[in-house]
Amino acid sequence: MAKSRLPAAEPHRFISVRGAREHNLKNVDVDLPRDRLVVITGLSGSGKSSLAFDTIYAEGQRRYVESLSAYARQFLELMQKPDVDSIEGLSPAISIEQKTTSRNPRSTVGTVTEIYDYLRLLFARVGVPYSPATGLPIESQTVSQMVDRIKTMPDGTRLYLMAPIVRGRKGEYRKELQELQRKGFQRVKVDGKLYEIAEAPALDKKFKHDIDVVVDRIVVKPDLGNRLADSLETALTLAEGLAIAENADNGERTVFSARFACPVSGFTIEEIEPRLFSFNAPQGACPACDGLGVKMFFDPEMVVPDDRLSLSEGAVAPWADSSGQYYMQTLESIAKHFKVKTSVPWRDLPKKVRDTILYGSGSESVAMRYDDGIRQYQTTKPFEGVIPNLDRRWRETDSSWVREELERFQHESKCEVCNGARLKPEALAVKIAGLNISQTTEFSIGEAVKWFLALDPKLTSKQREIAARILKEINERLGFLDNVGLSYLTLNRTSGTLSGGESQRIRLASQIGSGLTGVLYVLDEPSIGLHQRDNDRLLKTLTRLRDLGNTVLVVEHDEDAIRSADYLVDMGPGAGALGGHVVAQGTPEEVMGNSASLTGQYLSGFRQVPIPKVRREPPPKNGRWLTLKGAKENNLQNVTASIPLGTFTCVTGVSGSGKSTLIVETLYKALAKQLNKAREHAGAHAGLEGVNHLDKIVDIDQSPIGRTPRSNPATYTGAFSPIRDWFSQLPESTERGYKPGRFSFNVKGGRCEACQGDG
Repeated sequence: MAKSRLPAAEPHRFISVRGAREHNLKNVDVDLPRDRLVVITGLSGSGKSSLAFDTIYAEGQRRYVESLSAYARQFLELMQKPDVDSIEGLSPAISIEQKTTSRNPRSTVGTVTEIYDYLRLLFARVGVPYSPATGLPIESQTVSQMVDRIKTMPDGTRLYLMAPIVRGRKGEYRKELQELQRKGFQRVKVDGKLYEIAEAPALDKKFKHDIDVVVDRIVVKPDLGNRLADSLETALTLAEGLAIAENADNGERTVFSARFACPVSGFTIEEIEPRLFSFNAPQGACPACDGLGVKMFFDPEMVVPDDRLSLSEGAVAPWADSSGQYYMQTLESIAKHFKVKTSVPWRDLPKKVRDTILYGSGSESVAMRYDDGIRQYQTTKPFEGVIPNLDRRWRETDSSWVREELERFQHESKCEVCNGARLKPEALAVKIAGLNISQTTEFSIGEAVKWFLALDPKLTSKQREIAARILKEINERLGFLDNVGLSYLTLNRTSGTLSGGESQRIRLASQIGSGLTGVLYVLDEPSIGLHQRDNDRLLKTLTRLRDLGNTVLVVEHDEDAIRSADYLVDMGPGAGALGGHVVAQGTPEEVMGNSASLTGQYLSGFRQVPIPKVRREPPPKNGRWLTLKGAKENNLQNVTASIPLGTFTCVTGVSGSGKSTLIVETLYKALAKQLNKAREHAGAHAGLEGVNHLDKIVDIDQSPIGRTPRSNPATYTGAFSPIRDWFSQLPESTERGYKPGRFSFNVKGGRCEACQGDG
C-alpha cells in the first residue's frame, strides 16, 4: 500500500467543500476526490456525519430535487440548505443509512430486494400445479369431464352456469356489459349480487370488481342432453377457459377450468398469475391470517405471568389492575364454586379450576355474587372465561387505547391454516422442481444461491427458454446479497426484525444491482454488526460500486475499511465542541505519517489498545453462575450456556450464528419475565438456573432514547429534574411563586409560546 491510489489532481475531479459550519464543524474546507472510495473517520462526535450526511449529502440531494419540476418536487422532501459557503463537483446523492428498512409485518427480505416479485413471475410462468388431495399434476379438464362432474350432483339441484369475465379488477366495464346484452345474455352477477344486465349498477372505477355472466340456468337431471355441454363451452369461451356452476339455493360454487383441474379430486385453480403468489393481494393471501402468516392469540403465560401469585394478589394480570370490584368478585365466586381459597398460589390450584378461569366453564353454571356498594345481587350462568372475555373485548372495542392495552397480553403463533406460508392452498399447489414458492423463501440466501444455480438442468427446454431472463435477475440479486455478507438471512425474514447494519447492506446490494454511474453514495458505518470474516466481501462490494464510476463516501471506524480507502479524512481532534476540524487528510499512508492524527497513530501502531494483563477470575462452578438450558429459538440447536456473574462476558460469533437469539430473545426475556415482571415471551428453552443471584436485568440496545423533539439526554437521564428544583428555590423564583414546572419546556407554563417548547 505504499503508492498513492489517486490520479493526477484535476479541479473538476474533486468535491470541493468550503466553509462548512453545520453543527460542530468549524469552517471546514476539504477537497474529496471523485470516483474514489473516501473514508471519513475520527472520534465519535467529531463531526464525521455532520460533514458527510448533513453537509455533502444534504446539499447534493437538495440541488437534485430543486432541478426537478414544481410538480415533482411536491412529492419529495426538500432538505434545508446546509450551513456552508460553497460545494463544487457534487453529483446526485444517495444516502444508505443505518435504519430498519420497514416495520410493516408484510415486508420481507424477499419483497424489499424485489427477489420475491421475480419469484412470483417465475412460478406463474413455469410452475406446475399439483393437486393437494392426490399429489397428481393438475391437467386441462375437458368439457365432457365437467359435464360428468355436474351430473354427479343430486338430482333437482338448481344451478347457475356462469362465466367469470372480470375477477378482482378495477374499472367501469360499461362497454363490456353493453356488448354482452347485444349478444343476448340477460343476467350478470356483479360483486356477489344478481342483476338484469340493463339494471346493472354503475361501477366505481377506483375499486376492484367481480363480474360473472349467467350463461344458463339448469336443473340437474339425467336427460340434460347437449344443452349442458354447449353452455359450458360458451362460458369457457367468454372467460378464457373458466366456468362456474353456482348452487342457486345455497350459493355454493364449483369452479371448472379448461386448463388447471385435478382429474381425480376435481381440485381447480382458476388462474396462475403472479398475483396468485402475492400474500399482499386478496387473490393470493391466506384467508385465515390475511397473508401475515401469524395470528395473534391471548397467551395464558402472559395472562398469568407469575404463577407464584394467588388470585387475591393479582395472578390474573389483565383483571388485576381494574379499579372496580367486578372482576375480583367474579374470581371469588368461581373459587367458592370449586371450594378453593383465593389466597392459594395459582400454581397450586387444581387444573380444572385454572382451566375454568382461563377458558370458561362451558355448560356448567356458576353462581356469581356481586356487591357494587349500592346493592347486592346474584346470578347463575356459565362463566365466559378470562381469555374468551379478552378476545371478545379486543374484537368488539372501538377504542384504540383499549385495544393496545389488551394487546399486551397477546402473542403471535403460526397460522394453523397455511402453517406460516401466508398463501392460499391454490398458490402452494404450484411447484418447481418439487418445491412451492413458500418453501423456496425458507432458504437462506446462501442456500438459495446454490438452489437457483442448479435449477436450470431440472427444467424442460421450453421452461428454460421462458425462465432464462427471470432466473438471471434472481441469481444476480442473490449474488449481491451473498457478497455483502447476508448469506444467513432467509428470504421470508420479516424486514422489521433486521438490524440497522443488515438493512443498510440490503440497500447497498440493491444499489449495485441498479448499475448506476456518476452517483455520490454516502454510507454510515456499513461494517457494524458484521463479523471480521465477512469484512473483505463488504469492502469488495464498496470497491465494485466505486469501479462502476461512482463516488463512495463512507463514515467508518473499522480498521480494514480505513486501510482500504483511496482517500482518508480524519476529523477531530476531540468530540463535540472540541471537534469539527479536519486533523489529517490524504491516503492512509499519509494520514499515518501525520503526528497530529489520533487515527494515524493507532493505524501505525504508535498507539494501541492495551490487552489486560490481569483478568477477573470467574466464580467456582458451584457459585454465582447463570445457566440457560436447551435454547431452541430460531437457529439455536438445543444450546446450553453458562455465564459467570460478576464478570465482563462477551458473546461472539459470525453474523447470523444466533448470538442475539440466545442473549436478547431468550435469556433477557426469560429473566425480565421473572425479575422485572415484564410481559415478555422468551424464546423456546428448557430452563434457567441461577436467577436467585440477580435482582433485575437491563437491556441496553441501539434504539433511540426518545421519539419526540423534546427528549434530550438531560430529560432522559433525569438530570433536568433537580436542575428545575434548584432554579425554583432561588430567591427570585420564590418571590414570584415559581414552581419547578415553570422551568420545563414540556409544561404549558414553562415552554416558549412561539415554538411550543421545540426550540
